[in-house]
Parts: sequence; structure tokens; C-alpha cells
Amino acid sequence: MKEKRWIIRQDHDLETVENLAASLGVDRIIATLLVERGVRTFEEARRFFRPGLDQIHDPFLMKGMRQAIDRINEAIKNRERIMVYGDYDVDGTSAVALVYSYLKELNRNIDFYIPDREREGYGISYQGIDYARETGVKLIIALDCGIKAVEEVAYAAQHGIGFIIGDHHLPGDVVPSAVAVLDPKQADCPYPYKELSGCGIGFKIVEAHLEQQLGVRLCDMPEQLDDQRRQRQEELKLKLLKYLDLVAVSIASDIVPIMGENRVLAFFGLRVLNTKPRPGIEAILKYGHVDRRKADQSDTSDLSDTPDKSKNGYFEKELTISDLVFLVGPRINAAGRIRSAFDSVRLMLTDDPAIARQLADDINTYNLERKDLDTSATEEAKRRIDNDPFYRGRQSLVLYDPSWHRGVVGIVASRIVEAYNKPAIVFTEGSDGLITGSARSLKEFDVHEALEQCADLLEHFGGHKSAAGVSLRKENMRAFIDRFEQLVRDNIGTEEVIPEVEVDAEIGFSQITPKFLRILKQFAPFGPDNNVPVFVSRELVDTGGARIVGSNHLKFYAIPIAERTAPYPAIAFQQGEALARMRHGDLFDLCYQLEENYWRGKTEIQLNIKDIKFVE
Repeated sequence: MKEKRWIIRQDHDLETVENLAASLGVDRIIATLLVERGVRTFEEARRFFRPGLDQIHDPFLMKGMRQAIDRINEAIKNRERIMVYGDYDVDGTSAVALVYSYLKELNRNIDFYIPDREREGYGISYQGIDYARETGVKLIIALDCGIKAVEEVAYAAQHGIGFIIGDHHLPGDVVPSAVAVLDPKQADCPYPYKELSGCGIGFKIVEAHLEQQLGVRLCDMPEQLDDQRRQRQEELKLKLLKYLDLVAVSIASDIVPIMGENRVLAFFGLRVLNTKPRPGIEAILKYGHVDRRKADQSDTSDLSDTPDKSKNGYFEKELTISDLVFLVGPRINAAGRIRSAFDSVRLMLTDDPAIARQLADDINTYNLERKDLDTSATEEAKRRIDNDPFYRGRQSLVLYDPSWHRGVVGIVASRIVEAYNKPAIVFTEGSDGLITGSARSLKEFDVHEALEQCADLLEHFGGHKSAAGVSLRKENMRAFIDRFEQLVRDNIGTEEVIPEVEVDAEIGFSQITPKFLRILKQFAPFGPDNNVPVFVSRELVDTGGARIVGSNHLKFYAIPIAERTAPYPAIAFQQGEALARMRHGDLFDLCYQLEENYWRGKTEIQLNIKDIKFVE
């Protein structure tokens, strides 16, 4: 097993922890977890544990929102043709589905457009603008893209087409001359929350429009409203709730922080998904063997990614962010990666269960094809890294192969980072004579900032600190590789970076009480900035039944030698190398997350093992 460094978090003040524990009537571990997540007072804890739609921010605080709503109203009044334009990933397609479905109820003269990954690439394309011009579009609402489309927006303006940009990526030095640019990451945007997803920006547009129509705001305190306005506020909530399932899917899939406003949106989005999911999402879930209307018939001893459907195995469970990340997101993404992201939008728009099932069938087929493509590309990339002397001693891994499918290079880059713990960029053949790729990074290295320092060698780039898209000309490839490598060395150093596991607290099994587990469950929804807590427990042994299941996964029961507690079942994915020492009876420390495991109609707490260290 690859060595990992356990880093126990120390970013909390002990006095603050003690005061919070006393005011809430909880133990120090729970109070520590809250303080680590920025929750320091009773009132902040109340808002954390009891999310409310009144906690989200006034959409008109976002720079450009009033201009955007005024232009949308003008288009609706004049029956102008509107196009909702979005990126081909989950965030972009869910944003398009959300805004399109809302506006279609107000203006039937509307269309949506998703660029083709192979022919057009990421973001606003000239082909998309030409299509808009040919079909009489006067207003394009671009979501999850466009913040750097300066030339494309100018081209559209020349043809009488206005743009509203709704993006959440980092702006460049120049912002497009659009009717309105909605992006909280603009330096002069006063919107207090900066980490909305692209679909979240689309939701704020809809929220702002509805608030204007109803004359009331979500953030208004009900006790300060008269009866009529309180009734309109309840109407506003009901109208907005039906879109939050899409926002939750985007938040989970785009890996944005799940604290602050995103946590509230995800909380209520999950509630919608668990009570009345739209037919398209319901149809997709069945391919993850989730059907909330069936009793549990599954045997989770089979831990393969695609269980044998002949077992008719389905399990009933409450959907979580993790389910959206691993079951829903990859399948919706697969349409844009392999075929057409239009199918993803249609899936999220349809009210017809039969159409939803057919689209879900097609999308699941694309996902299986995507798995084959990314597996073969990943294996080939690893062979090159392991066997080509060029990569020995390098701190960055940049690979290119024209035969790799453009739709999987981001997944391959993620696999390379996971396997080698180094920043990686995977390129393939692009359009217009360019090569295009996806970058993935470690938390120690800001890949977007590095690409900015290589801008003179690049044609296009954009993204976040940990992930970005990039394209360049072939003749600039070697110079780019050398400069990128130097930037990594300057920022990370030349020593091998040891993977780290961030630990929230060290606990004993006796501290895992029913009250502790009940409160811990209320920390959900989990995700970046509010990850499932990671604990360390020391001096444990296996009870004697350790075994390998699935593909090198280790199952066992752990019990402390110094506490009188019951053993806990544990699963350690891809850590079968520890079996021999565990069976030998060696003492070990565990780094783990607590999770609920569903099996044959029963739920039990198990340890999801992040790392094992044997006591020497």
C-alpha cells in the first residue's frame, strides 16, 4: 500500500470548542467538527443543522442581475426568440434544463443549445452563434461558460444577438461586453457567496425573475410581512423547490463547496430527489440499482461497479450527495462525452416516464462505452509513465495521444493524479488543428494559476484551482511541457509528495454512541468544505474473519484491545495487501469514515477505511 501521512486538524480554538459544546449540549468531538467547519456560535449551529431557504442570498446583490432580468422581460414581452446555451457537462446541461424549462412557460419562442465536444469544444462557439443567427435568436443566455468569450460575444453583437453570461469560472483580465455578466467571482461583484455552481447561477436568475413577478423575496423575514405577502412568499418557495433537484445534481457533480448557500440548495434539492424526483433522474437511478419503491433484495458482498442485473438487486435508500456523484453524474456526463449532451438535457426535461426510460437506456449505454474508453486510455497512459525514461523524476505528467477520446481525457487525468500523486494534463486531438486536454492537480498546486503563466503558449484555457481545460498548437507543446514542469517544481519542490489524509479527530470506539451518530448524520449533505468526518482509532485488532471481496477489497471486523466495546465491520477498498498481517493478529491503527451500510433490508454502521497503519 502507498504510504500516506495522517494530518490531524488543528484549525480550531479549544476555548471556542468548549463554549460551543456547552451551549449545544454536545460532546467535544461534535463541537470540534463544527468549529472546523466555521460554525462557532449557537446561532450558527442552528442555521447549520436547520437549513432554510430564507438563508440564501438576495439574487439582486449579484452584479448585472437587474440588467439581466430587464433584458429577459423585454424578450418575453416582445416574444423574441431566446436561446439557452450551456456547457456539455452535468453542470452545464442541468443549468440549461433549469432555465429553459422555466422560461418556456413564459415564452414558447425558445430553444436550447449545447456545443458538440468534438467539433466545437468547450464554451461559446461560433457555430452555436451562427445557429442562433440562422434561427432568429435575439438573446442568448449562456450558463456555466462564457466568462472568457470576449471575441465570440462581440461577434454575436455584430449580428444583433445579445448575451447574458451566467458563469462561475474565474474571469480573465477582460470581461465580455454582454448585456449582463453574472459571475460572483468578478472582483467587483458584491454577491456574498462566491462558490455557486453554473446551475446555481441559473437558479439565481430564475429566483430573481420570480421574486420580481411576485413582489416578495425569499430572504424577507416572514414575521415582517403581511398575510398576503407571506402567502406569496410560500408560493415563491413552492415554485423554486421544483428546480432544486437539478441544482443538487450540479453541486454534487461539479464538486463545488457544500457550505453556505450551496449547502442549503443541496439540502432542499436532495429532499426533492428523495420525495418526487423528475422521471429522468428516477430512470437513471435504476442503473445504479437504486429504486426507492422496491424492498431491499441486494447482496452487497458483490462490490463490483456494475452488479449483475440478473440478480434483480435493488436497494431502498435515501439518496445522498455521494449517490449523485457516483450514480447520476457520470451517466449524465457520458452523453456529452460520447454522443450528444442534448440527450442529457432532454432526459432532465421530460415528464414522460417512457421517454425518460428510453433516454436513460441510451445514456447508460454511452456510460458503458465511456468506461471502456477511459479504462484503455488510462492503462496506456500508465504504461507510458512507467516505461518511458522521459517521465522519470518528473514532478508533472503531461501526455498526448491523438487516438484518445476527447470525452475521457479529464477522467484519465484524474486517474493519473490518483495513481502518481502529481499534477497531470492529458491531451488528445482537438478541433481547428489544435490539441486539447484536461488538467487535474493536487491541493498543493493551483493549476489554473500555472496555466495563466503559460498563457502565451496557449490558445484557450479556463477552470478552477484543481481542474482546468486547455488547448494549444502542436508546435508549442514541448515549450509548454517544460514551463509547466518548472512551475510545478517551483511550487511543490522536487521531493515526492506523500499523499495526505486530513483527520478531523482521534476517537475511541466507546465514543461512537447512538447520540453521536444521530448528530453526525445531521452534518449532511457532505461534500467539499464539509466532507464526511475522518477519524483515527488506535491499537485495534481483527476479530479473525478478515477476507478479500470484489477486486482486492478487504472486509474485516475491528475491535480495540483497550476498550470494552463491540467490534465494528469495516471495508477497505483496494487495500487487500493488509490481509496477511491482519490475519496474523498484528495491531493496527485505522483512519476511517463512519457510514451506513444497507444489506438485506438492514442498516448497520461500518467503517470505510481510508488507511491502515500497523503498529510496529
